[in-house]
Formats: sequence, structure tokens, C-alpha cells
Amino acid sequence: QVRLVESGGGLVQPGESLRLSCAASGSNLEHSAIGWFRQAAGKEREGVSCIGTYDNITYYGDSVKGRFTIGRDNAKNTVWLQMNSLNPEDTAVYFCAASSRWSRLDRDYDYWGQGTQVTVSS
Repeated sequence: QVRLVESGGGLVQPGESLRLSCAASGSNLEHSAIGWFRQAAGKEREGVSCIGTYDNITYYGDSVKGRFTIGRDNAKNTVWLQMNSLNPEDTAVYFCAASSRWSRLDRDYDYWGQGTQVTVSS
């Protein structure tokens, strides 16, 4: 199975940036998409971004479009999420996940990381 580990979260002020990383390991690294999801306190989990493994097609949620960028470092089996112009509404636990098919739905993702906390506060 695939193991996913997020890193890069932290506490930042509004307007600042963070770069999250999702490192994959295990005996089976085959997947169709890597997605980033987030869950704020008291709210449902929402899709942030995803990227196709082979076609590099990307998706961004409306709330992050134009501010966040997803990318991949194939040599390191890592997917990253560059988050710019952060605001307090971005505060959440961010998860990366792997899916066997292209999907924007969290229920279609088979493997999940433990999450990394992002807090944006003045």
C-alpha cells in the first residue's frame, strides 16, 4: 500500500505563503491522481486541488484558484502545493490523498496522509 506524509504546515500571517509537500512511499506507488483536501474546525472536508499522475491535468477549488499551485517532483515521489496570499479562511488541516482514478471527490481516494496544520492569523 501507499504511504503519504504531508509536511510544510505552520503558522503564518495573512498574505504570506506556505509550501506543502506530500511524500509517497510503499510497494505500490501507482495511482491516477494526487489530491489535496482540507478540513477546517467545524466544517466538512473540501477539495483544494488535484493533479493527474500521467497527464498532469489539474483542478483547483474556487476558493483557492489563482492563489494556489499544485506540482510534482517525480524524482522524489513528491507532490507539492504552493499556497500564496493566504487568508484566515485557509486555516485548516491539509491532507494529501491518492486515487486510482481521476476524481475530485474525497470518497474516491484510497490512501491518505495524516494531515498538516495550516493556521493563518494576524
